[in-house]
Amino acid sequence: MKTAADRASDTLPDARGRRVAVVSASFYADLAAWLEDGARRGAEACGVASDAIAVHRVPGCFELPLAARLLIDSGRYDAVVALGVVVRGETPHFDYVAGESSRGIMDVALATRVPIGFGVLTTETLAQAEERADPARGDKGFEAAVAALSVLAVRD
Repeated sequence: MKTAADRASDTLPDARGRRVAVVSASFYADLAAWLEDGARRGAEACGVASDAIAVHRVPGCFELPLAARLLIDSGRYDAVVALGVVVRGETPHFDYVAGESSRGIMDVALATRVPIGFGVLTTETLAQAEERADPARGDKGFEAAVAALSVLAVRD
């Protein structure tokens, strides 16, 4: 099975000289670490220098849109990668957090015209989230970074 890095190798944008903020929800810390690693590798695969990637953590996915907006408003970053995990439970919490965080992230991207890679996993089970975050299987952090930098290339 090809990894995200293998699938993207022919279509990576050139992001040399760019600065990327990664904002990560730390509620599922182990999965967040995988996603962050993937985002870092994705940005570097596109030519972003390792010291031009900054990781910022927030408690959960609901905080991602505001954190992304604050990072964009700082003027220090060309693109943002938003990462997190929302797993369905027995209450409607999933619907609110998943829907509002994704809508908020999209609203920030549209309002600021700064690309935001969407790496928020919304899954039915923890096992599904693990599969998608795992660098050897889904590597969604990598894909989210490449997506943000691909949109940045379109904008420029």
